[in-house]
Amino acid sequence: MDSAGTAKNQGLSEDPNLQFLLSGGDLLKVRSSSWKKTRFYKLREDCKTLWYESHKNLRPSNPTCESCFRISNHPTFTVEDIAAVRQGRQTEGLRKYTDEKVEGRAFSILFKSRRKNLDLIASSEVEAKQWISGLEKLMSNMGKLTHQQKTEHWIFNCMRKADKDGNNKMCLKELKSFMRHINIEVDDDYAQLLFEKCDTSKCGYLDGKEIEHFYEILTHREEIDVIYASYAKTGGMMSAEDLRNFLIKEQREAVDLNHALTLINKYEPDDTAKEKKMMTKDGFLMYLHQPEGLIFNPAHKSVYQDMTQPLNHYFISSSHNTYLMEDQLKGPSSTEAYIRALLKSCRCVELDCWDGSDGEPVIYHGYTLTSKILFKDAIKAIKDYAFKTSEYPVILSLENHCSVEQQKIMAQHMISILGSALVTKPLGHQMPTGFPSPEELKGRFVIKGKRLNKLEDSFTTDASTTEDIVSEEEESGDDAKEEDQKPKKNKKLKLAKELSDIVIYCKSVHFHGFEDAKDNQGFYEMSSFKEGKALKLAEESANPYIHHNVDKLSRIYPAGLRTDSSNYNPVPLWNAGCQIVALNFQTPCTEMDVHQGRFLPNGLSGYILKPPYLRDRATEFDPVTLTRGPWLQHKAFHIMVISAQQLPKVNKKKSSIVDPLVRVEIYGVNIDVAQKETEHIDNNGFQPMWNATFQFDVYVPELALVRFVVEDYDSTSDNEFVGQYSLPFTSIQCGYHHVPLLNMNGDLLPSACLFVHTMILDEEPQPS
Repeated sequence: MDSAGTAKNQGLSEDPNLQFLLSGGDLLKVRSSSWKKTRFYKLREDCKTLWYESHKNLRPSNPTCESCFRISNHPTFTVEDIAAVRQGRQTEGLRKYTDEKVEGRAFSILFKSRRKNLDLIASSEVEAKQWISGLEKLMSNMGKLTHQQKTEHWIFNCMRKADKDGNNKMCLKELKSFMRHINIEVDDDYAQLLFEKCDTSKCGYLDGKEIEHFYEILTHREEIDVIYASYAKTGGMMSAEDLRNFLIKEQREAVDLNHALTLINKYEPDDTAKEKKMMTKDGFLMYLHQPEGLIFNPAHKSVYQDMTQPLNHYFISSSHNTYLMEDQLKGPSSTEAYIRALLKSCRCVELDCWDGSDGEPVIYHGYTLTSKILFKDAIKAIKDYAFKTSEYPVILSLENHCSVEQQKIMAQHMISILGSALVTKPLGHQMPTGFPSPEELKGRFVIKGKRLNKLEDSFTTDASTTEDIVSEEEESGDDAKEEDQKPKKNKKLKLAKELSDIVIYCKSVHFHGFEDAKDNQGFYEMSSFKEGKALKLAEESANPYIHHNVDKLSRIYPAGLRTDSSNYNPVPLWNAGCQIVALNFQTPCTEMDVHQGRFLPNGLSGYILKPPYLRDRATEFDPVTLTRGPWLQHKAFHIMVISAQQLPKVNKKKSSIVDPLVRVEIYGVNIDVAQKETEHIDNNGFQPMWNATFQFDVYVPELALVRFVVEDYDSTSDNEFVGQYSLPFTSIQCGYHHVPLLNMNGDLLPSACLFVHTMILDEEPQPS
């Protein structure tokens, strides 16, 4: 079987940059000022894997010999592991440890996982451009591969690993090794039977067409056969009319014949069948792996919500201590953490600012051993990456501990670096009465922080500020306090007018109760709440909290005692209408999975329009004591977890095979929270099948989220995480659909997925 990733199959066989990568070359790897070593890097023939020489092993005598690489077991990474390639000295490491003169020869490879960046210097600017261009083309082409091509690619690479002698043939022992590589444990008798069935030449090994036959047996999907046969009523194939019937009856889509013909033209690989306006089983499976065949409604992939509502009418993707890569006590601070958060469509980032040496303010977690980064470097990184994923506004939440002198420098840096994108005065020519919309603020930066006077004062000529003292931010000094301890008297801070004047729509004020906020706060004055206080308000005073959030912005942040950068459950706060529910983006966890699911729709804009009953000043909605109202839309959610495909191994040991189970979790208002799980399947992570059916009652669908979790069952200890996918209940497509799976860091597992059938039925509302 040919690899789906070879240069020929990727259409890049004549590309000079790709040929350069296939030949390989020396690059200087940079880790520190004292650790700079030359390494040989090379793209393997699969056009997917990059090999490099480490100090532990010697380069093969013939670096173009694939079998040499196969036997040597050198360190590798795949093109799919790469998040981005950056030209020049764009990372902290290269800026810190190299001179400006290498700018044209330097580049960095950034990874999707928490793996460290690869900072490299080529021998010439020409070679650097060849590496960058070649890698970017490979990444682009890899993204265009179909699910079937990715599966073939993955299987091909597993075969390569099992082919110990590198002869492109497979003996029985290698077949068993291969099965373990792809996450299946079979007994010797079955392996022997499978081998003999494919070994038509009776020569004791599989070769060429025999391997293809083995692949076909391996990837055969019985459940697809059953579904396809039920609707393929035209000479054993699916006509456009048959496909339309499937779409209407199973997928619950109101479509005409033209839509069915469009799908055939898009996804049918057989030209003869396409000419006859037919869909083969291969075309049907291809369709089920496309956006139309995935569980997430493709209509929600782009911005589809009204973006002209006031800013406080949206849930806003928000990060806490954005600068941290790890824990809150001794972990590293990095501009890279800002970049990662922004690329994940985070729209509110935090900057914890302190006086630095040489008059330059720095960012770090105060009174801890976390490392420091320059404030200006963070602002530069934010400017460069703020609008790559989303064009909607970014809020810079300042935690200000600086002297007046360095506050002035902070203001200067933000004004000079962000330029006209920084909001420095209200939109329009008169005092606003409410927030502008995300649409009006597109491509702009909004500062959240302390302000010396009222915003109204900026519209009067006789207004003057004599007082330069404000109270410190809400989080200041929180870290040492328990949730239930009485707060200490607010510390005071001298505030520079230059910094105060650029705080327009998000002035930080302390919270003194809902009535006080209603009577005395302007719309632009907002409070931050520690998670414990916020959760208590959301539980005991949900409706008043919702009313508060109809007019004001609220920011929630994790308790200071979460020194491990763990997270709290954001769902009850969203249910109470809180907009800026800040989480530690650096920590893989269930809470971040749910957060990613919440902000999956609407074009990954980082803004989700709140339901009408969370935007209505007269709303009676209470997520805790649920009553009748427009929010109550009782749905019966039926789901069958049918199968999974190509689950990754959790334990990399050859003998370790996944025993998968699937859990379906519902998040939302209290009455909707539920979970159910399948039985585990022994020793099969490649194509396990459950056919398990569940039913859930969902009463407030607009606030509900669904999380699919796959775990490796263990009878003696906690199950191990394999993959997950979270999405809003209102973004689920009915019918037969694949569910893509994400790893712990929220990145796509290339070939892994679930196959499910869903049905959502209207039920009679039940009053409380």
